[in-house]
Amino acid sequence: MSKQYDAIIIGAGHNGLACAGYLARDNKKVLVLEANNFIGGMAATREFAPGFHASVAHTLPQGQSALISDLSLKKHGFELAAKNLDTTALDGEGNAITFNGKSVKGVDANDQKSYGEYQSLLKKFAKVLKPTWNKRAPRIGGGEIKDMITFAKFGWDVRTLGRDTMREFTRMIFLPAQDMMDEHFDNPLLKAGLSWDYNVGNILAPRSPNNAVLNQLLKLSGDVSGHGGLPLPKGGMGSFVNALANSAKTSGTEIRLNTRVKRVVIENHVAVGVELEDGEIIHAKRIISNADPKTSFLKLLGAANLEIQFTNRINRLRTEGLVAKVHLALNALPNFKGMTKPEGRMILAPSMQYIENAYDQSKYRSYAEDLPMEVVIPTLHDKTLAAEGKHVLSATIQYAPRDVEGGWDKHRDSFMKNVIATLEKFAPGIGDCIEASELLTPADLEQQFNVEGGHWHHGEFAIDSWWMNRPTYGASQSKTPVSGFYLCGAGSHPGGGIMGAAGANAARAIIAEDK
Repeated sequence: MSKQYDAIIIGAGHNGLACAGYLARDNKKVLVLEANNFIGGMAATREFAPGFHASVAHTLPQGQSALISDLSLKKHGFELAAKNLDTTALDGEGNAITFNGKSVKGVDANDQKSYGEYQSLLKKFAKVLKPTWNKRAPRIGGGEIKDMITFAKFGWDVRTLGRDTMREFTRMIFLPAQDMMDEHFDNPLLKAGLSWDYNVGNILAPRSPNNAVLNQLLKLSGDVSGHGGLPLPKGGMGSFVNALANSAKTSGTEIRLNTRVKRVVIENHVAVGVELEDGEIIHAKRIISNADPKTSFLKLLGAANLEIQFTNRINRLRTEGLVAKVHLALNALPNFKGMTKPEGRMILAPSMQYIENAYDQSKYRSYAEDLPMEVVIPTLHDKTLAAEGKHVLSATIQYAPRDVEGGWDKHRDSFMKNVIATLEKFAPGIGDCIEASELLTPADLEQQFNVEGGHWHHGEFAIDSWWMNRPTYGASQSKTPVSGFYLCGAGSHPGGGIMGAAGANAARAIIAEDK
């Protein structure tokens, strides 16, 4: 007779490991099954060239101090190489604007004053939303007292902003980044730098109408280094997931690598176990998927076990990735025009129009010559990622459509040529420093990390797929229409980003059921 588990978690990404940690801490027997030979998914630190290491996610803005404390992650090896990186927007002409959650440098007095007012406003809005990120999403029309209390609490928090600020909140939460920036600032480089965080990782550009402000407010939910901070983990993001895994294993969790789940086993409309690709069946009281919603429902669970209206809603989820990741192995530190030393995060985009132009190309299954990107050189703070005197450049690049015309095998060299040419405009001579490189397109992310469409967040994070509607109604409380089957990944509430809240929320929901 096979061993009986309280929970089987499919996928050892950071949310799956966070969920396992909380469940195991509650004395539940947990088994985590991972298809790859490593844990962490896109947060894993990998050797992309001999002696050079990086992770797809490179900073931890949404890091939750409560989760770090609850699961004793510092005890298990998690630490920061830098607590709060500044962001510098560059135009390639030697002009630079540096900002963080408190101040901005390189702009005139009017924009400096506006920046303080802008940050104050965002922090008020983030404070209103923060309680929602780490609680069970309410269910529309459910009639449960807990849900009504949650709605009432949120409404009260919005109302206590004051009449004028409340009106501004309800107006701004639907605005595109372009309107937000134009209303507050004059400097085009500052606008471009600030607008980056509104859109990155999603199918959005500055003029996109489907809410960008919400994305920024989710990023402000982190409190490891204060609202708006950019913490840089030592050892790459892999140190975070390794600490999560060590914490879970200390509490009794089992983790099996190279173990791909073929399907969820259903008996009498209840999820009772999983079948592996080799035919082994493992039973558990609950099956929890850390995979994206399309994979979870349509591949693992199967449409035959769901109502047609529900499967239609899952099929309509926007999961096509638009972001590429490039890692460069450098034999010397490049010089970026406008900076003495490239110590923080750099946004390479002179204007919002520059970003918009690149987005327009992606609509036609193509990509721009001038590619907007976010660049970090983590080895300036963390010597563990490369040998002495060598450096890693980690770049997040928009926009790279998953379904580029003709396929990525045809375009890989051309895209990398554009990446290097763009970098040369901001850091002349960088091409001579490159020893090796890695390009991860959305198609690569889909194939290597088992993420449908290669979307960072397992699906768009927007006003129509937020809170009680993430990933869709009927599956927004970590529960699903099939008894015993749960979600804990980035496609569920509260959303994407390396924060672990989706996994923690799923664990809390399950623990509450058992009380």
